[in-house]
Amino acid sequence: MTTVEDAPTVVHAPERHPRILERPKATTGKFSWVTTVDHKKIAIMYATLALCFFVVGGIEALFIRLQLAQPNGTILSAARYNEFFTMHGTTMVFLLGMPIAAAFGNYLVPLMIGARDVAFPRLNMLGFWVFALGGLFLYSSFALGGAPDGGWFGYAPLTSTPLAAGYLPGRGADFWCVGLIMLGIGSVATAVNFLVTILNMRAPGMTMMRMPVFVWMMLVIAFLTLFAMPPVTAALIMVFMDRNFHTNFFNAAAGGDPLMYQNLFWIFGHPEVYILILPGMGIVSEILPVFSRKPLFGYSIVVFSGIAIGFLGWGVWAHHMFASGLGPVAVSAFGLSTMLIAIPTGVKIFNWLATVWGGAVRLRTPMLFALGFIAQFTVGGLSGVMHSIVPSDTQQTDTYFVVAHFHYVLFGGLVFAVFGGFYYWWPKVFAKMLNEKMGKLNFWLMVIGFNLTFFPMHFLGFEGQPRRTYTYPSGMGWDTMNLLATVGAFIIATSVLVFLVNVIYTTRRGERVSHDPWDGRTLEWSTPSPPPEYNFAVVPVVTSLDDYWHRKYTEDDEGRLVKLPAGGADYDAEHVPSGFDPHSVHMPSPSYWPLIFALALPIMGYGFVFKNWYLLAAGVIVGLFGLNGWAIEPSTAPEPSAAEVH
Repeated sequence: MTTVEDAPTVVHAPERHPRILERPKATTGKFSWVTTVDHKKIAIMYATLALCFFVVGGIEALFIRLQLAQPNGTILSAARYNEFFTMHGTTMVFLLGMPIAAAFGNYLVPLMIGARDVAFPRLNMLGFWVFALGGLFLYSSFALGGAPDGGWFGYAPLTSTPLAAGYLPGRGADFWCVGLIMLGIGSVATAVNFLVTILNMRAPGMTMMRMPVFVWMMLVIAFLTLFAMPPVTAALIMVFMDRNFHTNFFNAAAGGDPLMYQNLFWIFGHPEVYILILPGMGIVSEILPVFSRKPLFGYSIVVFSGIAIGFLGWGVWAHHMFASGLGPVAVSAFGLSTMLIAIPTGVKIFNWLATVWGGAVRLRTPMLFALGFIAQFTVGGLSGVMHSIVPSDTQQTDTYFVVAHFHYVLFGGLVFAVFGGFYYWWPKVFAKMLNEKMGKLNFWLMVIGFNLTFFPMHFLGFEGQPRRTYTYPSGMGWDTMNLLATVGAFIIATSVLVFLVNVIYTTRRGERVSHDPWDGRTLEWSTPSPPPEYNFAVVPVVTSLDDYWHRKYTEDDEGRLVKLPAGGADYDAEHVPSGFDPHSVHMPSPSYWPLIFALALPIMGYGFVFKNWYLLAAGVIVGLFGLNGWAIEPSTAPEPSAAEVH
């Protein structure tokens, strides 16, 4: 007979009351994307949103080209044209170029260096949300008083003259200043994260000269971003104060100096060119060896050339200002520095060509885009060297020749490399291979459309067609070239549409592939596809450059490659230690607080733009609330108590 005393004791867990903004626990499902601190999910969100802005910026470009397809165009008014070309440039530089580099860097840098995450996961999340909200803030200007319309460069005194003077009526320039300051905050946060991650979280044995070239290029652009953002931020703050608080930083009539704005902007603006192009150089440097079945030719020279480009990039900004009357000494110095920066760039091109030369080349879609990058970027580089010749540059200033040049550098460089990177790393991210036939169609349409759009602009520039002008009269000899450029723009749009169709097709019916479908050389290919949250079951020990390749292959007595037996790579995706428990890996927990802090920035931004001090105060309160929660929240969730377990 069982007595009351013999009955088992039942311990009831204390009643649990949910708290507002309680720590999120979900790491899967749709909601987990809002609170995730996983560098791979953040990278996917960066890439997705950057591609959305790419499409929006492309639509703006199509309207610009429709307006200019024939003389006396009436598709856009002068005011709308100014808004579209301003937002097109701003979008492609700040909402595509920098975020897409952050996307590739976020996904690949920890995997390539053998780390389990970035150094500051919640700061990483903050960088994304500031970018997302900053982009939405900029585009909200279309509905809230007019979009920015002073060009993506925002030259003073056009943008800085107080509203009462009527230079740029409306709030567009204010939205532009505040929005770019917000985006700069996100960029600096991401740059700090990359710096600390690369310098401090490399796998054992991965010395600096064993890092993949892509990681090196991300390290260089992190330094560039860190030092380039303060000058332009100072310039933007001064423009905003000139417009709204009647200061006179750039008002020549009151003793200000408009050229100070140009110096501040281009001290940022030319390193910015390399912030945009160096990730593409890194991507190409990873693709070419894999599809040539050869190591990268002159690895150390490629690395030091990238560093040299970053260093010399600080000494060429005034070639954007040769028409501003700097004087012969200054223009001679900056003309010489512009010639010098072509040397490390040319060295890289010859190294890439030497990598391909004599290799067992496989012309798959990533390789085609990498080769397209070399070809298009070389054209842009050659026209860039022409700008070091001061009389030539002065003649070309503010003509369509300059438009052709920087599109060959940035579109022909960055965008071609990015598409190559998509096709190359897509199987790693999603374990599916993008369709090869559609990929090659994507490539050839882009090559044809790109050259048909921008090559004629060289001739339009030589014939004197000015930039930033919404229409032109007939009889100038510009009609045919403008029509060709418009046709080319729609071919580019078709190419991008093919890529989007390819993504949808692959998502639904794509071919599943192994963890290493390209026979890769770097550590990310040693992980499962897609990689788990913790990246590596066993943190790799690196013994050489292209370490994963050397784990798979050796050479016989005659120097021929011999594949090692399966399992030769001791941290291969197939190899998980016996008894390994994924839950034993210490990983950071999801968090709301970075998003809450990021929300404070657009609230304060609207307060500044509309001089609404209630909104400004609300933004400060939300920001302090977010910072407080962030500060007191532990980076990882505490272990559940026994009562909660039972």
